Amino acid sequence: MATEHPVDALVVDTSRGDKIGYVMGHEGPYVQLRPPGGGLEWDADPTGVRPATDTEALRARVTELNRAERLA
Repeated sequence: MATEHPVDALVVDTSRGDKIGYVMGHEGPYVQLRPPGGGLEWDADPTGVRPATDTEALRARVTELNRAERLA
C-alpha cells in the first residue's frame, strides 16, 4: 500500500519523469500535485510518488524564487 503524503509535502512523481510537485490533496485513488512556482495541477498514482530529496527540494525553491522575482 502506498504512503499517503501530507498536503504541502514536496514530492516527486516518478511516473512522469521525476516531476516535482507539492501535494495539494487526495482525490479518489490519486494524489493531486502542483508544480513549484505555480501552474496546473495533475493527478498522480500514489505508488509512483516519493518524498523529494534535499537537492530536489532546493531546486524547487529556486524555481519558486525565480518565478516570484519575474512576477514582481
